[in-house]
Amino acid sequence: MSDTPAIKLTGLRKSFGSVEAVAGIDLEIADGEFFSMLGPSGSGKTTVLRMIAGFELPTSGTIELSGRDVTSRAPFERDVNTVFQDYALFPHMTVLENVEYGLKVRKVPRRDRRERAESALASVRLNGFASRKPSEMSGGQRQRVALARALVNRPKVLLLDEPLGALDLKLREQMQVELKQIQRDVGITFVFVTHDQDEALTMSDRVAVFDAGRIAQVGTPESVYEQPATPFVAGFVGTSNLLTGDVAVALLGRRGTFSVRPEKITLAEAGIPGTVAEVIYAGPVTRYVVDLDAGARMTVVEQNQRTGTAALAELRGKPVHLAWREEHVIEIPGSKENADAA
Repeated sequence: MSDTPAIKLTGLRKSFGSVEAVAGIDLEIADGEFFSMLGPSGSGKTTVLRMIAGFELPTSGTIELSGRDVTSRAPFERDVNTVFQDYALFPHMTVLENVEYGLKVRKVPRRDRRERAESALASVRLNGFASRKPSEMSGGQRQRVALARALVNRPKVLLLDEPLGALDLKLREQMQVELKQIQRDVGITFVFVTHDQDEALTMSDRVAVFDAGRIAQVGTPESVYEQPATPFVAGFVGTSNLLTGDVAVALLGRRGTFSVRPEKITLAEAGIPGTVAEVIYAGPVTRYVVDLDAGARMTVVEQNQRTGTAALAELRGKPVHLAWREEHVIEIPGSKENADAA
């Protein structure tokens, strides 16, 4: 791996008419890193990916790939490949022909491109599928063919634009694990765009959380989840209970904005009083929505470790107490209330 960043964005902006889609981003992505851009629709993450690929030109700012300024270069002049959600495979071609296609366009000799295509298929665990047509394969297999087709060109950076979005939940979870394993095996930089927090947390070395054209926080999955920098990050990356204003003073004895994750809270014999407003059975866990006497509404998540859960619904409308440990209360520095209190 090189000390030079695989990708360096400096002051990157993109406007579409009066709409500023990307509002000034500075970011470095390390060589060999699995990096995710996470955010809701319209947050700017896909626009950033398209600018890195060369499909969009920035309004201002620069894009460097491995230390080389490619800001105004065409897509084919950048050492990157992109995998899209729809895969865009040629239905009349075999799997091997699909993977070979880019090499054929570049006039790579037949033997070389056959060897490279077979190697790329092996890297995504599709040995033995070369003669099949895309229509004869599952969604997850087609996704891996698209991945092989991108890898066969040996790019330094692979850009993935919500490639798992069309898969069902079980297959998507399986592909999350496989994608990370493939990335480790091939050792190149992956930049993954998603709105799915579970995908980002599962696969990434680091995550950038996008909010309204800006990056709200960059860090490891653990740091982004456990130490959110803003109320937006706390609410978007997982479920968070926010305590502010008079409620924070009443419960915590101090003013500011604080986050307590639902899984850190327990229903207890004694503690903070409230009433169960809703009970939601979700298979492995049960979620409780509790209205505290102090005025806040809290979500609590508990593992279903008992065989019988029917009695849990009977808690609806009943008084309960909540408890959590002091170290699980995270103060959020990027909130307006904290700024006012400073």
